[in-house]
Amino acid sequence: MNKGTASLAEQIAGELLRIGAVHLRPDQPFTWTSGLKSPIYCDNRITMSHPDVRRKIADGFVEVIRARFPQTEVVAGTATAGIPHAAWVAERLNLPMIYVREKAKGHGRQNQIEGELVPGQKVVVIEDLISTGGSSLNAARAIQAEGGIVLGVTAIFSYQFPKAEALFREAGIEMTTLSGYTALLAAAKERRVITAEQEELLAAWRQAPETFYA
Repeated sequence: MNKGTASLAEQIAGELLRIGAVHLRPDQPFTWTSGLKSPIYCDNRITMSHPDVRRKIADGFVEVIRARFPQTEVVAGTATAGIPHAAWVAERLNLPMIYVREKAKGHGRQNQIEGELVPGQKVVVIEDLISTGGSSLNAARAIQAEGGIVLGVTAIFSYQFPKAEALFREAGIEMTTLSGYTALLAAAKERRVITAEQEELLAAWRQAPETFYA
């Protein structure tokens, strides 16, 4: 794929494939922690070890925030995988950063949010991956509970599940991603990682992931 003409979403999808952050195995599905059988496994933590890729991701996040959320006053990362990306982006934008735990600590001040958040501050949440959307929305609600105003959630990659998109709409929180499942399939096909038949199977799985391999 010509990087000069490919969209940012396709470029990032291609980089995730190249460094092994994404694996596609439609004929031998992975089993996620939730028990869901999936033809794809995505581990964006690997991007931390590739300076060229993490710079491209940070550039993408900065572009999204400046274009979609110009009022941002604080950059929030989700623990743990969103933290390094939030730090790089906050540094580029010269903004304060916080991070949000999955749940409050069981000791000390029992914080769920680390860093300083002033009630009324406008926050963008940075996530590495959106699947069902539950963990990202939990982070957003934790920020709202402390008085922060969540402008939106932005992630490196989304499986683009209809269920997740519906949950964000119901919550009234904007969700954007640098890349996603459809861009990944296009990049994988371009690189001949998958066949046309496998592309059809992968596209069908996204529409009914809970029952596809049942």
